[in-house]
Amino acid sequence: MPALVNLVAASGAPRLRAAFAAAGLDGIRPAQAVALVPLAAGGLHASELADRIRVSRQAVAQAVAALERHDYVVRGPHPSDARAQIIELTPRGRQALRVMRSNALDVEKRWRHNLGEHRFGELRETLLALLSAETGGGEE
Repeated sequence: MPALVNLVAASGAPRLRAAFAAAGLDGIRPAQAVALVPLAAGGLHASELADRIRVSRQAVAQAVAALERHDYVVRGPHPSDARAQIIELTPRGRQALRVMRSNALDVEKRWRHNLGEHRFGELRETLLALLSAETGGGEE
C-alpha cells in the first residue's frame, strides 16, 4: 500500500513540470519545489528547512544550491547569528509557489470529479489519520 500511495503522489509530477514550463519557470523539479513551501512564511536556516520537509541536511543543501542557481531562493545573513545564513524565497520562488498551489487545486478538482464528494472526503480523512499516526500525532 505505501508503494501505491507513492505512485499516486508521483503521478502528479509530469503535470507540475508542465505547469512550471508553461509559467516560464525552468530549472526546477517537483522534488526540489517541495523545499519552497516552508519558506512561504519566511526565511529558514538549512537545518530548520531539512526538519520541516523531513529530509537530510545534505538533501536540502543540494536542493537549495539548485534552486539558488535558478533564482528561486537566495541565501542571506541570519539576523541573530553572524555565522549562519537563512534561505529566503525570491520573487521567482513565490511565482513557483503560486504555480504549485494552482496545480494542487487542479489535482483536487480531478480527484473530486473521479471519486465523488463523499469518497474524496473519506480519502482526505483517511490520509490525515495515517499522517497523524505516522508522525506521532495519533494513538497506536
